[in-house]
Amino acid sequence: MQRLYTIGYERGVQADLLGKLKAAGVEVVIDVRAIAASRRAGFSKTVLAASLAAEGIDYVHLRALGTPKTGRDAARKGRIAEMRDIFEGHLAEPEAQFQLAEAEQIAAGRPAALLCFEADACGCHRRIVAERLNDKRPFEVIDL
Repeated sequence: MQRLYTIGYERGVQADLLGKLKAAGVEVVIDVRAIAASRRAGFSKTVLAASLAAEGIDYVHLRALGTPKTGRDAARKGRIAEMRDIFEGHLAEPEAQFQLAEAEQIAAGRPAALLCFEADACGCHRRIVAERLNDKRPFEVIDL
């Protein structure tokens, strides 16, 4: 069974994230943030992609798999059930379905990690993405 990793960078630094990905054997990071920008050093799209490439890890940003602003706001306030409802509705949209299929193909072909901000996968939409991918094809989902 193919492994699918998830990782959040909320409480870490880029070097720690890179170390965890390398140790797990991740070959591609699938960024599932709606906005691939960060106030945290090293986690904005361009810098992150370059740092991953230097470690031999590919980077793909699938923006349509990011949480809409209303979902992000709910998550920040600890309203996880509300965030899940908002994100589930968002996932029904055609572009999200297309990118979900793209994520499935990527993850089926080589070790992949879904990346987002939240440290705890249980409170993050990346867990929902992992669940949907697991519905399509069995993965062993591991939170790093």
